[in-house]
Amino acid sequence: MPDAAAEPGTAAARNAAEEKSAFSHPAAEPDSTAGYGDHPDQVIDFYAPRGAAGPGEAVPVVVVLHGGSWRAPYDRRHISPFAGFLAGRGFAVASVEYRRGAEGDGAGTGTGGPVAGRWPDTFDDVAAALDALPELVRQHLPRADARRTVLTGHSAGGHLALWAAARHLLPADAPWRTDRPAPLRGVVALAPIADFEVADKLDVCGGAARQLLGGGELFAERRPYADPALLLPTGIATTLVQGRADVDVPQAVAEAYADAAARAGEVVGVTLLEDVGHYPLIDPAADACAVVAEEIAQLAW
Repeated sequence: MPDAAAEPGTAAARNAAEEKSAFSHPAAEPDSTAGYGDHPDQVIDFYAPRGAAGPGEAVPVVVVLHGGSWRAPYDRRHISPFAGFLAGRGFAVASVEYRRGAEGDGAGTGTGGPVAGRWPDTFDDVAAALDALPELVRQHLPRADARRTVLTGHSAGGHLALWAAARHLLPADAPWRTDRPAPLRGVVALAPIADFEVADKLDVCGGAARQLLGGGELFAERRPYADPALLLPTGIATTLVQGRADVDVPQAVAEAYADAAARAGEVVGVTLLEDVGHYPLIDPAADACAVVAEEIAQLAW
């Protein structure tokens, strides 16, 4: 029997159609790829700017962190059409890969599949990639102006973008802590898993946030090192873009982060898109993707 939840007209059917559209585009091949470590997943794809900028003009850098619940089946190729789209808008783009939860290590999580993320490897990689980026950008994106860098990410990647911008606020014993804010023009987080307490209560992506931190008592113990909602105020311009019809990472998660920022004395922009779910934000065929590019441009230029 067909699943009633996926029948036409339902939220599940809309979500499935949006996911199909976002994943229907051929992968956009990068202009170059470079490693920031020895592991096969420690690589960054670079896309040279096309279109808007004039010949020889320096352009902003957009650093892209892909989503996929920090799980192994989802790598940077699924977001490569979005990276190519941004390059076509005149940005220099760096799309970061990182280690995710391995296949078959989901025992005890109740998922029957790969666990979300690896502790501490996922965080090690994002920190190392961001630290290596200035030099790699100079080598691979000669037209890029690294002084105008915007960090963006989708879903789990949105979490990582917010986290990477808050490393200077990590506990003193965190290995990823920096002594000053990242030199960013801003962060544009797309449907981010931005508040782990709310995400956990809503069982976002099958309990992915709890799995990322190791589950059980480790969830509370590690949250101060990983939860962006506890790492505020960042002092870095931040905008969240969220579809109101998102059933994967509901609007309440973004709103909880914005509320936490407000309590910390910081204003975080929240752009809510009507009749938009989770995937149009990274789908070059969707109007929502153009909105995302404009939000990035507002911070970058």
